Amino acid sequence: MTTDRLASSAAAERILCAAIEVFAESGYGGSSTREITKRLNMSATAIYPHYASKEELLYAIALDGHSSLLQAIKGADAQARAAAGNHTERLKAVVATFTIWHAENRKKARVVHHELHGLTPSHYRSIAALRRQTMAYVGAIITDGIDAGEFHAQCGDDVVVAISSLCVDVCRWFPSRQHSSPHKLGAVYADIAERLVR
Repeated sequence: MTTDRLASSAAAERILCAAIEVFAESGYGGSSTREITKRLNMSATAIYPHYASKEELLYAIALDGHSSLLQAIKGADAQARAAAGNHTERLKAVVATFTIWHAENRKKARVVHHELHGLTPSHYRSIAALRRQTMAYVGAIITDGIDAGEFHAQCGDDVVVAISSLCVDVCRWFPSRQHSSPHKLGAVYADIAERLVR
């Protein structure tokens, strides 16, 4: 990669990070590209060589957020399979990672879960597909556990909704007086998930 392209990539990343801060604080609808560039001491038009619009910025954040969450979950599952191989450890590893990601990336998570109304229909569809993949991945672990007789949940889909709701909500309140460690909270939520399927 040339020096110019490296500089361009660095600028685009700085803009993306500033947009996450602004969207998380003011909401997508209540913010402007001018606010984002002002935060970086850039001219109001500096954003456009990298992102054609505010909506493209939101899409880039949503795409990165959902993709990185899905990859983190898949990685945790692969490690759990290699270490233990049972469905309980797989589920606990995935839920812990789901929780940790939302705690460590709480501002980005707030944007990718609560500001999607600003996306164009085609961009929304692509993000919704990624969300479905993530939920399907968790659901497959639960279904496999039920089929193997390891889990005794009445309805796997209900467990997936409960787990998703718990983990996603972390970005709204974390940290708190009771919970300041993403990894400790991940362990707590992993234990809760195990109880849900038992």
